[in-house]
Amino acid sequence: MPRGSKVSQEPFPVALRMLARRPYSVAELRRALTEKFGATAAIRQAVTRLRELGYLDDRKFAEHYASSLARNRAFGRFRIRRELKAKLVDYRYIEPALAQAFEETDESQLLEQTLAKKLRSLRPPLTPSKLSSLCQSLMRRGFRSDDIMKAIRSRPELRPMAEGVELDSLSD
Repeated sequence: MPRGSKVSQEPFPVALRMLARRPYSVAELRRALTEKFGATAAIRQAVTRLRELGYLDDRKFAEHYASSLARNRAFGRFRIRRELKAKLVDYRYIEPALAQAFEETDESQLLEQTLAKKLRSLRPPLTPSKLSSLCQSLMRRGFRSDDIMKAIRSRPELRPMAEGVELDSLSD
């Protein structure tokens, strides 16, 4: 079927094909279908039917997505929360999903692994600006600034440089 051809399609089969490619939150799928078809009763019916069939479930989606981001991408709690909100997950399921993800994966261990990986790529000498950049990078990954500073100060090779960096300077 050529792209751009006007073929009347129903939202339900289109939604099934979308879900076959990747998981969606309820609101994210509803938004995508609305962009494609406009607001119709057929979209509401399709979403309701998908929920009844168990193909669309924000709680399961949030749990799987949070767990995947923690394990595979080494994201911290704050970044995963932002990602779930960006996926339009129902806010009631975000905190339980985060709790479950970090029950399975130790956040401090993730921070240590990410810090070690980033340190391997830094060229000596470690300057205050490089250290600040390192801290900013870890914060973008979703780790708390005080946890980052504890991890940095626990490394003997970084401790002298870390003493001069204040937490307030990181939150800019």
